[in-house]
Amino acid sequence: MTNTVNRQIQLSARPANYPKESDFDLVESPVSEPREGEVLVKVIWLSLDPYQRGRMRASHPYATPMELGQVIVGGVVGKIVQSRTPAFTVGEVVEGPLGWQEFAVSDGNNLRRVDAGLGPLSTALGILGMPGMTAYFGFLEIGQPRPGDTVVVSAASGAVGQVVGQISKIMGCRTVGIAGTAEKVEYLKSGLGFDAGINYKTENVDAALTKVCPLGVDVYFDNVGGVITDAVFDHLNVGARISICGSISQYNQDEPEPGPRKMGLLVGKQARAQGFLVGQFRNQHEEGRQRIAGWIKEGRIKYREDVVEGLENAPGAFIGLMRGENFGKLLVKISEE
Repeated sequence: MTNTVNRQIQLSARPANYPKESDFDLVESPVSEPREGEVLVKVIWLSLDPYQRGRMRASHPYATPMELGQVIVGGVVGKIVQSRTPAFTVGEVVEGPLGWQEFAVSDGNNLRRVDAGLGPLSTALGILGMPGMTAYFGFLEIGQPRPGDTVVVSAASGAVGQVVGQISKIMGCRTVGIAGTAEKVEYLKSGLGFDAGINYKTENVDAALTKVCPLGVDVYFDNVGGVITDAVFDHLNVGARISICGSISQYNQDEPEPGPRKMGLLVGKQARAQGFLVGQFRNQHEEGRQRIAGWIKEGRIKYREDVVEGLENAPGAFIGLMRGENFGKLLVKISEE
């Protein structure tokens, strides 16, 4: 291997409110040599995801926080360039949580072989990876949609939301997406087949829901929390299901907003709100991956990626993600395939 330098992005400070460039360090170090039973992976694609912001805090409710000086956590797709285990061979493409760096050593326990026949390698981090599985199981298992239901999806143009909305249409539901720009709302309707869209930055969400959901809301896929979720709660039907995926509106606040608010509405509506983690469906991921890949090949699901080039640009792209500037699944291209 000719390249002997590994570049990494490390956490240099815990962000206060929104992260900034000075919270990250670009560090160079020698490429580590794999020991017996290990492999060396050259990273091709890096995934940027909202959950990473939570792990930059000093404490985290369900995952280990990052330490200062640690490589930022994150999923990657890469190629094995050295192997000292019979479990993997040089040239195989794998996916795993190897972090924001150009090379990584792994014992293989956290790696999954990527089936290049299912789609471009980048999709292993997007629609056929964690975001796609989050959408598939969070919507179908937690939301339990029925034909004719009205479904509302927040952060609908993001990596998870765009998949939820399209599965909703496949399931025969009326589908409404909430997003933050006119361009995104138009894409939901004309590009992905949503029945209606709401721009939460320019519209009163409560009034807009009254207009586009005259029969109320049966399933709400919640990616944002906060005031948008408050507005949706006022439109829930009896027996509604709320799938709580995330609360990105709260991730960059040092002090959380008081709550939970409006939970009393669930009583009269006999509604159910349930959080979930994509990992709880780990043993079923291959089922979801194959089904989504089939829908893509049939032309029933589309996907959009937002690609940034170069590891050094990962912090700026991540900051933009926290501000809703991305359009689709946000990825960093680290090297050529």
